[in-house]
Amino acid sequence: MSGHRHRHLARRLIQLYGGLVLYGASSALLVRSGLGLEPWNVLHQGLSRHTGLSMGLVVTLTGALVLLLWIPLRQRPGLGTVSNVLVIGAAMDATLAVVPDARAMAARIAFMVAGTVLNGVATGLYIAARFGPGPRDGLMTGLNARTGLSVRLVRTVLEVTVVVSGFLLGGTIGVGTVLYAVAIGPLAQVFLRVFAVPAASGGTPPVADGKPEGAILRP
Repeated sequence: MSGHRHRHLARRLIQLYGGLVLYGASSALLVRSGLGLEPWNVLHQGLSRHTGLSMGLVVTLTGALVLLLWIPLRQRPGLGTVSNVLVIGAAMDATLAVVPDARAMAARIAFMVAGTVLNGVATGLYIAARFGPGPRDGLMTGLNARTGLSVRLVRTVLEVTVVVSGFLLGGTIGVGTVLYAVAIGPLAQVFLRVFAVPAASGGTPPVADGKPEGAILRP
């Protein structure tokens, strides 16, 4: 393998793992804001409160269970998929261990905004590395392929289901949930372009193209 290819692979790996660590950390900031979480983390927080397990461990275990659902859907995980399961939850727990709950409203809002923006950065980083989608998005695309339903419909049904289930279990829904839902698509699309990795041959990076629905594969 040439030096160029080594550097190319090294950049992709740095983006993958840097993005996954940042994703977990940014999600932890949303937790500490207390103003609302991303759809899947509403469920993760609810399960954490009912099981007594740390939220990061619940993220990891849920990701592993969702990955098992790929088997009947005949989806194939990539390095990014497995790393997603292992890294994000650990990064979330590590951040929660050192960042206390925000008490003043100004701090809570700052955590909410920072968590949302950094989550968009993280999404752009790890998806642009092109090592495969997270387990939850593989479930979405697998169901799309098997049922023929649109990605938009499948994603909506999945996210409404996890939000409602998480809320009933005690997960936090609030203005942060709404902000995340509105902002994450545009943010991720911007950072997909910023962090797009050119092909090893030096061609045009394909990951920056296409509609947001097809590009944004959240964990």
